[in-house]
Amino acid sequence: MFHLSKWTVTAALCLCTTAFAVPAFAAAPDCPNGGTVRMGVEPYDATAKLVPIYGHIADLISKQLDCKVEVFIATSYNAEIEAMRNGKLEIGEFGPLGYVLAHKVAKAEAVATFADKDGKPDTYTAGIVTWPGSGITKLADVAGKSFAFADPASTSGHLMPAYWLAKNNIDPDHGIKGYYAGSHAASFEALRNHKAQAGELNSEQIASATLSGSYKQGDFVELWRSNPIPIDPICINSSLPDAFKARMTKVLQTLDLSTLPENDRKIIGFSGVKLVPQVDASFDPIRDLVKVLHIDLNKVGG
Repeated sequence: MFHLSKWTVTAALCLCTTAFAVPAFAAAPDCPNGGTVRMGVEPYDATAKLVPIYGHIADLISKQLDCKVEVFIATSYNAEIEAMRNGKLEIGEFGPLGYVLAHKVAKAEAVATFADKDGKPDTYTAGIVTWPGSGITKLADVAGKSFAFADPASTSGHLMPAYWLAKNNIDPDHGIKGYYAGSHAASFEALRNHKAQAGELNSEQIASATLSGSYKQGDFVELWRSNPIPIDPICINSSLPDAFKARMTKVLQTLDLSTLPENDRKIIGFSGVKLVPQVDASFDPIRDLVKVLHIDLNKVGG
């Protein structure tokens, strides 16, 4: 049903030119790239929101790791995968589906994630919504209507809503007028401005839009909400030297994020104050959905 050959990017590395780097200092001798660790983040929200947040996180990692950390906000989910596959990233925050792809083709290894209030890996949800007056009152009405997905490699922005449509006898390839808006923020704006009759809306985007004052519950009609999904894993490039990988893994699995403002933590979508360990097996349910929807992981990136 779904084939990743249509997810091809035009360049091996296609990242936003905006990057954050901590001030220059004498790096530890095992830091890669002459003292610099490069961290990629998928564009799940507007770049202008993500740059200062991850700049703060980069500073925290840098102080613990004793390496300069540069953060790049990718122009697409697939661009970040390609960047790690081509050795351009040492750390990557991927969505769950993006991680499954990156683990297979780019040597990405999940080591950490954002914690909830109890210090356990946090979760989020996917959803399908419409707006009053769209002509849609129940999920079955989505058939034949315009539908905004976020990005082909997004879990909540594509995989989960596509699965739920298929489970309800709506072909997500041909049974709707679907298109990719490019990000969760873009699909939300398409819904808010009535440019799509229905679309994906995950809990993280709801939190972000609520903070900005652009989300009001009465403006949307929820047609479906998923069970909890593991929040984005923080991954390392497993081709790095073992000793440095071990050192960086320890830093990432214990990083204190309590100095990150609460609103920034809400935009990321976690309720705790630190990073905690995460393991690859947590994403086996995502792999199961990939099989159900016949996504060919071998064709990622063309």
